[in-house]
Amino acid sequence: DVQLQASGGGLVQAGGSLRLSCTSSGFTFGNKRVAWFRQAPGKEREGVPCTANTAGTTYYADSVKGRFIISTDNAKNTVYLQMNSLKPEDTVVYYCAASPYYDYSRLTSSYTYDYWGQGTLVTVSS
Repeated sequence: DVQLQASGGGLVQAGGSLRLSCTSSGFTFGNKRVAWFRQAPGKEREGVPCTANTAGTTYYADSVKGRFIISTDNAKNTVYLQMNSLKPEDTVVYYCAASPYYDYSRLTSSYTYDYWGQGTLVTVSS
C-alpha cells in the first residue's frame, strides 16, 4: 500500500516561514505529479492545489505565487513546501498528493491524484 505522510505544520507569526514535508512509503515521487492542496477551517478541501509540480512544470495559485516553493528531493524521496511571508489567510490544513503519472495537463485537477497524505495544520497568527 502507498502511504503519504505530511508533516511540518505548526504555529507561526505572520511574515514568518515554515517548511512542510511529504514523505512516502511504497511510492517514489521522482518527477511524477505532486501537489499541495489546502482546506480552510469549516470548508471543503480546495479542488485546485495551491502548488503542483511534474517533470519540470510547476503551478502556483495566485494566492501563493512568489511566497511558496514546491520541490522534490529525490535522494530523500520527499516533497517539500517552503512557505515564506505567511499570512493569516494561510491558516489551513495542507494535504500533499501524488500521482503515478507525469502528464502536466492534469496538474491542477484534484480528482487525478491517487495518493493523499493525512494533512498538517498551519496556523498563522497576526
